[in-house]
Amino acid sequence: MRITDRVHSNTMPQSYYAATSNDTDGFDRLTEDCRTDVCVVGGGFTGVATALHLRERGYDVVLLEQNEIGWGASGRNGGQVIGGYGPSLSEFSKIEKVFGKENAVSVWQMGVECVDIIADWVEKYQIDCDLTWGYFDAAMKQSDMDYLLRARDTLLDHGYKPEQRIIKQDEVHTIVGSDRYIGGVTNMGWGHAHVLNLLRGEARAAQKLGAKIFEHAMVEDVTFGEPVTVKTDKGTVTADYVVFAGNAYLGKLVPKLESRVLPAGSYIVTTEPLSEEMVQEIMPANFAICDQRWALDYFRLTADRRLLFGGLATYSGLHPKDIKKAILPCMHKVFPQLQDVKIDHEWGGYMGIGINRIPQVGQVAPNAYFAQAYSGHGVAPTHMSGKLIAEAIDGNKQRFDIMARIKHPPFPGGRLLRAPMQAIGMAYYRLKDAIG
Repeated sequence: MRITDRVHSNTMPQSYYAATSNDTDGFDRLTEDCRTDVCVVGGGFTGVATALHLRERGYDVVLLEQNEIGWGASGRNGGQVIGGYGPSLSEFSKIEKVFGKENAVSVWQMGVECVDIIADWVEKYQIDCDLTWGYFDAAMKQSDMDYLLRARDTLLDHGYKPEQRIIKQDEVHTIVGSDRYIGGVTNMGWGHAHVLNLLRGEARAAQKLGAKIFEHAMVEDVTFGEPVTVKTDKGTVTADYVVFAGNAYLGKLVPKLESRVLPAGSYIVTTEPLSEEMVQEIMPANFAICDQRWALDYFRLTADRRLLFGGLATYSGLHPKDIKKAILPCMHKVFPQLQDVKIDHEWGGYMGIGINRIPQVGQVAPNAYFAQAYSGHGVAPTHMSGKLIAEAIDGNKQRFDIMARIKHPPFPGGRLLRAPMQAIGMAYYRLKDAIG
């Protein structure tokens, strides 16, 4: 789906990630019709992970991206590498309720494994993406702290191995230099990364293994059957299987999928490089951080000592007139000492949200798979979706079917009403944040 608006064009966004990418050479262009085992539509984390998992299993793969690899949400997000696949790892009772007691342990383990996939690939394929371990769940009030303590205990009870540490109020300054928080819990199994370098590094790994990756190949039509035919504006791909990995940018290509995901806006800024003294004052531990509100703030340091800060989400489809002016009040509440610091990058884009906030994984035909709707937590879970789809195509559908059985209703009222309904829901949760 081509989009041209205040934050989108057919080229990469003016983001920190694009400005500091270590891979700017581009990928091939589709110039003729071709035949393959699997055609993947979408060059974000879901699509690239699926392609790499399949190539590691020996399948021929063609990946089609309408713009550039990492153009969409995978190259625009906050870069926080967090576990959990659907419900949070700390909400085991909710996992049992949604997936059933017989599947709960498997789903919980997927939420751990999704981060392990990233760690393994970064090491195996020597991907230079500033992967850094350390995460801090920050509490703004006692009820937040009580929840985080329960969450920590739940992870420990289910065998979570990475170190977690309770941070009391008099220790907060060792993690984050802000008076906004009364404590929190650290997690050394989660962290942050330069997501565009991570994604393009994974794409290069898939390419080196033999995957054919084509940029600027917009899919115009799909004819289902055996085989399936994927028509682009540059040529046609015939495949035994097709995987739809366009998420919020898939558009109307597959109406059933389009009706079940809401493109919600998300926006981020990065500062100019900070002095070493300022870094030690505001972010001495170099952890990724977020608070516990529904309309939360999330932030981290980049490798070149910038603060990357996100704290705004919209459901109306309308972008803020000025991203910087919209986000800076949130940033200055956390770090008033940054009032005079220059903002070098501001950008936004769409994340895909489903009604039940659980990743949507399934099939629209016997040989047509999809994954979408990560609700703003997609960096790691996308890698799990790619693995489940690869396992299913390879003949092992046990874990895939656990996710595929979950029902994902379309948004009521269709395209015109789903955004207003979500906006009302967001206003409700913002009110809950305000009144505690």
